[in-house]
Amino acid sequence: MASLPAIANNSDIRFLGKLLGDVICAYGGERLFEATETIRKASVERHRDVSEGKAADNTAVDLSLEKLSLDETLDFVRGFMLFSMLANLAEDRQGIAAEDGADLASAIAQLESEGIDRAQIRTLLDHALIAPVLTAHPTEVRRKSMIDHRNRIAELMGLRDLGRDTTPDGDSVDDAILRQIALLWQTRVLRRDRLYVTDEVDTALSYLRDVFLPALPALYQRWDRALGERTPSFLRPGSWIGGDRDGNPYVAADSLKTALSKASEAVLGYYCDAVHALGAELSISTEHAPADAAVQALADASGDDAASRSDEPYRRALSGIYARLSATHDALTGKHAPRPGRLVGEPYANPADFRADLVTLAHGLGIALKTGGALGRLIRAVETFGFHLATLDLRQNSAVHERVVAELLKVAGVEDDYLSLDEDARVALLRRELANARPLTSRFAEYSEETAGELAIVQAAADAHAAYGPACITNYIVSMAQSVSDLLEVNLLLKEVGLYRPGDTPTAAIMAVPLFETIGDLEAAPAVMTAWFALPEIATISKARGHQEVMIGYSDSNKDGGYLTSTWQLSKASTALKPVFAAAGVGMQLFHGRGGAVGRGGGSAFRAIRAQPSGTVQGRIRITEQGEVIAAKYGTRDAAMTNLEAIASATLLASLEPERLSNADNASFSAAMDALSDTAFHSYRDLVYDTEGFRTFFRQMTPIAEIAGLKIGSRPASRTKSDRIEDLRAIPWVFSWAQARVMLPGWYGVGRAIADFEDKPLLKDMAQGWPLFASALANLEMVLAKSDIGIAERYAGLVEDDKLREIFTTIRDGWHQTHDGLLTVTGQSRLLEKHPALDASIRLRLPYIEPLNLLQIELIKRRRAGEDDPRIGEGILLSINAIATALRNSG
Repeated sequence: MASLPAIANNSDIRFLGKLLGDVICAYGGERLFEATETIRKASVERHRDVSEGKAADNTAVDLSLEKLSLDETLDFVRGFMLFSMLANLAEDRQGIAAEDGADLASAIAQLESEGIDRAQIRTLLDHALIAPVLTAHPTEVRRKSMIDHRNRIAELMGLRDLGRDTTPDGDSVDDAILRQIALLWQTRVLRRDRLYVTDEVDTALSYLRDVFLPALPALYQRWDRALGERTPSFLRPGSWIGGDRDGNPYVAADSLKTALSKASEAVLGYYCDAVHALGAELSISTEHAPADAAVQALADASGDDAASRSDEPYRRALSGIYARLSATHDALTGKHAPRPGRLVGEPYANPADFRADLVTLAHGLGIALKTGGALGRLIRAVETFGFHLATLDLRQNSAVHERVVAELLKVAGVEDDYLSLDEDARVALLRRELANARPLTSRFAEYSEETAGELAIVQAAADAHAAYGPACITNYIVSMAQSVSDLLEVNLLLKEVGLYRPGDTPTAAIMAVPLFETIGDLEAAPAVMTAWFALPEIATISKARGHQEVMIGYSDSNKDGGYLTSTWQLSKASTALKPVFAAAGVGMQLFHGRGGAVGRGGGSAFRAIRAQPSGTVQGRIRITEQGEVIAAKYGTRDAAMTNLEAIASATLLASLEPERLSNADNASFSAAMDALSDTAFHSYRDLVYDTEGFRTFFRQMTPIAEIAGLKIGSRPASRTKSDRIEDLRAIPWVFSWAQARVMLPGWYGVGRAIADFEDKPLLKDMAQGWPLFASALANLEMVLAKSDIGIAERYAGLVEDDKLREIFTTIRDGWHQTHDGLLTVTGQSRLLEKHPALDASIRLRLPYIEPLNLLQIELIKRRRAGEDDPRIGEGILLSINAIATALRNSG
């Protein structure tokens, strides 16, 4: 085996690691510190020997681990988890996650070099929408308290970068960092109770309020400078939390109301603080600068007659603006504003009116003051966040809509057995009902709990539109959408509350969005959308809106068909949808349902967006962000600005760059990908769905059962009580394979596909010249580097039946085949040879993950053997937490 290059620890990791060691010694004791150091050094030395091509003693680490008591095991796991957490922080600060060219200025320069001028860029941005959508999918294992301490350390490290010795409060910076690490050590890692929807709402709100609100206006200022003019507010956050009911019985109308109310309270509170601060800043006196007539009119109408401000029209105007904003806060939240003023004003009818008053002030200022600054950032914030903060999506499964609509039609005496109708009959009936202004529901009728709940949701959405404006909810996602009737059923529910209005020119205030998830659904997507646009009323609504969204699911398509087939079918579906939308004269907006792990669409968002098929982005894209990815990408203002700009620049490039493949290459590459996908698909399906006993093997080899005890989300792990793989949610499916260091959903089947493909030079050309294939291989390579087939074999030892345990041989052989095939195609002698930063990042962690895996295996053995010491269960959960932290994108 060839020697691997030495890992160059960055100075932050050395500094933070030393402080962590000091904390462990001080609070855990000398014995724990020495035991931890012994294991750490042994594991590091073992991996160094492996890196240098020497034989490794497989038992060295085990012997040291066996000396730990249960209490010491718990403390040891916490220590290794905290090191990984601090290493993640250090790497993020050093820019390992940043990518060349992933900023708007570079994207503009690249486009201009290819003949795309700024007028074309501006035209695109005028109708663009980029939306990171926060979801509550449960893959964030850390408590919010842990993340808060981590972010405080990042802030203090920033002061250290500036050469500061003390904080603004007078503390020593280094001592303050040490205190935060000590607090981390003494903070409980595991949640005692399961998360509730309100907890998830509060967590998301903390990112939106503390990071997105200040970061986005500042980012727009940077983009204004890059473009040379004021850019439209094209990037706006979204959320599913409180509106995503698919498989989550705990999300109801009250959840929706709570999420919207808390978001509105947060953004209005922010505006109140900003207006108050502007009142202190804009001290302009008419003795030195004449007041603009419009500003003077605002001042005179404010009701502020204080003699001390009689010559300060901006302050008087802001007093009136604050009074109206305060009244808006009271009206929308039912609570008083942070600083109730003495003036009384009428609530703003909508954010546009509030913005108009702010713009009046801006126009009245002199040239040095009228652009940018605090007032400019506030205007930008109002454009971006409105009175709702983040657009909240509704989501429900199509099967629920079918049952609800069937009940409504039966109770209303329209159709006794809707569920027995074929698709054509359903569509005809639904269209007749949608054309009829008569409501189906009656307050005198009795409905099932399910139907009453769904009606309450759409009524809450209508109430939200009236209170916060139509931007608060714009999309209704239909999971498992397979037909036109699945979408029409949503419109029928919306009609009951006035959000769909029939007539000569029908309107829909909320867009029904199909989510195509499985391989079969993706293949059928173009036919479904063709039939959708063929309905005259839908064509009218879609053209008036200008676009129609389609959501494509990465997680379930991967679980259904494997990594390579999922990647290719998502691309093919996007390509096949493009002419459907063009023929309908409607803009296409794709919503990418990505997860954190590669098996759920994870990996570089910048590369993934740039690898989208030509002509499918069109300046409009939405992307889910969930779990550990939210904390990693948006945990701090600087991280958020870096990642948001990467998404924006990639979208700009993908929308405007010329096609990079010739027709000949496109044809040959696509044909090759068809062949690769077909082989990979059958290989994956043969293992996961056609191997007898596989689901038992999976549930015994991985900690899937133990993961349920983490209490990291409000949603059940499975859609039903069945133990079938088909019914298991994609998140625990991927997460459990990551814990066992197999990472199977991110690579299985690819090795067989490459081995069976005869034209290896063509595959090498594809890896060099086709962004889609290059991105797929890069993500695959990362997954292989994070997996450990030797450790995985230890997990296979948890399988009770000897014959079932033999399934692991197939997995092991497939891993080696994929590993060798990848190196052949990429022209490397080892994994990540061409990506030294990522290589160093992963190899730095391996010595810290292996002992955690070995401890987890032993604890699982003891628990499954019947030992009931609660420390065993706690140790398993701590190890799951620690391994996930070290692997980073494991869910």
